[in-house]
Amino acid sequence: MSGSLLAELVEICGPGAARVARSDDRVAGRHADYVAAPATSNAVARLMRLASERGLGVRPRGSGSKIDWGTRPGRLDIVIDTVRLHGMWDHDGSSAIVAAGTPVEAVQAALARHGRRLAIDPPSPGATIGGVLAVNESGPLRHRFGSPAGQAVSVALVDPAGELVDLAEWESPAPGVITSAVLPVEDLPAERRWVVRPVSTPTEVNDLTTRIVAQEFGLSAVEVDMPAVGAGSFAMLLEGTAGFVAAGAGRLARELGPLATIRTEAPEWWGSYPFRPSDVALRLRVRSRDLHAVGFVLRDAVGAAVAVRGSVGAGVVHAVLPRGLSPARIGDIVTGLEQVLMARRGRAVIVTAPPDLAERIPMAEPEDLF
Repeated sequence: MSGSLLAELVEICGPGAARVARSDDRVAGRHADYVAAPATSNAVARLMRLASERGLGVRPRGSGSKIDWGTRPGRLDIVIDTVRLHGMWDHDGSSAIVAAGTPVEAVQAALARHGRRLAIDPPSPGATIGGVLAVNESGPLRHRFGSPAGQAVSVALVDPAGELVDLAEWESPAPGVITSAVLPVEDLPAERRWVVRPVSTPTEVNDLTTRIVAQEFGLSAVEVDMPAVGAGSFAMLLEGTAGFVAAGAGRLARELGPLATIRTEAPEWWGSYPFRPSDVALRLRVRSRDLHAVGFVLRDAVGAAVAVRGSVGAGVVHAVLPRGLSPARIGDIVTGLEQVLMARRGRAVIVTAPPDLAERIPMAEPEDLF
């Protein structure tokens, strides 16, 4: 059967576009049998119908930057590589159609030649449009523009039965393989400035966030970086015309006091995660005014300071748990956080963990990331 299945995959995807999986073709530690790289939505549909008829487990893959996020697949027979679902069209107006396997960086570079951009900035290196939408991955620009799921005008996918579906909204995930999306496009800002100030406690971050967000600064992003050891950093991004940005940055710096600096370049940590694939990382979603309380609860639960980074103004940050914690201890920490967050209309989920831990702790389900 294995030879027959590979032949069918080649017949669907074309010569050289399907193969036996290599040792690194894994999802959360589970090894795939085959990798197929379809070039069209119809080919994706044929693959999904084949998998449905045979009872095979399928997982799509873009760049692979988030392939291990969330729950481990119960079965993994075929990885559908979206690398050949590539391209962008109809981008002359207020939106663009982008194929799922297209890297976000490539889209931004192409749009920049016309003075345009997508208002998404995922932290994952090499992130593709499909991968960003699949886990609702957002970066600093979430503060002003919202999450990618909220921005999407429509999403095209192939469902598990092999049917092509067009969804008018993407506020929650749907099973299947994303093939393309219609996303809003906007003009590139003429100027950008970051106003940065050192911070040392969650309470200080809360005070600054509350004070700044309540005022009319027109901020594109409000971010915080609080390492487990050492001083932290509070940073805001202003975008727009040269006059607007210069005036706003000056006002912000005066509001934040003599420690604030105005920069033409982002801080080194900006737009990146505080965790590595070998870490246990939590995504915390809570109202910005409650983040400081959650930070203290997390520190008390762990028994030590925890690295936290993310969009404090939008109420979405990531935290890194210390290494060496047992699965039971990790579960207790998450349960304790959930109890605190429930009253604050927030969530705490584990987005990534080493494979040996991921199968023994409560990992995020797709809907938990939306």
